[in-house]
Amino acid sequence: MNEDDGCNEQGRQERADAVDREMAARPLPDAVVRALGRWWEANASVYADGTPGAHTVRYTPGRWARSAPWPSALAPTSAGGDAAVSRAEVAAAVADALRREAFREALVATYVWGKGKRGTPGGSGPATLHKILAFDGLDVVLATAVAALRERGASQAYAALRGQVPGFGPAFFTKFLYFTGAAVPPAHGPRPLILDRVLARRLRQLAAAVGHESGLDKDGSVAAWVWSDSNWTPHRYQVYLSFMQAAANQLAQGDSWPSGAAPDLLECALFNTSWEPTD
Repeated sequence: MNEDDGCNEQGRQERADAVDREMAARPLPDAVVRALGRWWEANASVYADGTPGAHTVRYTPGRWARSAPWPSALAPTSAGGDAAVSRAEVAAAVADALRREAFREALVATYVWGKGKRGTPGGSGPATLHKILAFDGLDVVLATAVAALRERGASQAYAALRGQVPGFGPAFFTKFLYFTGAAVPPAHGPRPLILDRVLARRLRQLAAAVGHESGLDKDGSVAAWVWSDSNWTPHRYQVYLSFMQAAANQLAQGDSWPSGAAPDLLECALFNTSWEPTD
């Protein structure tokens, strides 16, 4: 059973809410700040503008030959070998596609970037994308999500996508929302960020530490419940966005993180950073 689903979980939900409030009230642990500082020191030249726009993923265009419409910003599927595409390039491709209401094209750009070389001809990359693109109601679902983002905010856009398209789970549809949010900023609230299993596990580690120290979740069971590996609720996504905004603001006030950096730089760093309490 997932967070917010079922009245029998009310007590656990109340504990989860209490842990969320405690996380929001506390600064990031010193070990996390140091780990993120080390990441920035090693990557400052790559992300000199304080954004993860230069974050580049390699992919094999020929493996995606059945994925259409194919964005012109990506290398032709007839090309041999590998190619590379950055976040900034995907953001530009998505903005162009959305201006034309080419929602499927925007989706393909974000999905290929998200999967990268992990995609194989018969595996979960190209094969799953082909099934997603074959879904009859896909255009309506994507258009509804974009409108929800523009008019009501990121968590409502998340809710508009959750469980709507077989095979299109939050680890990938938050990538669609993230790049869409750069072109279609929400009317209010934070912009969307990517949330996948790796990032959920980072938040689980933080929540488990807070729960243990505060006595609200001594055994980490609540942290494991709300920050599971998949199928997060819209409420959990909103908690994630709020936490990341607050954490980015905290880091920006220190001397080991770029001032003014947006939360997506923190998202990129957290994905690539791990820590122990003694770090």
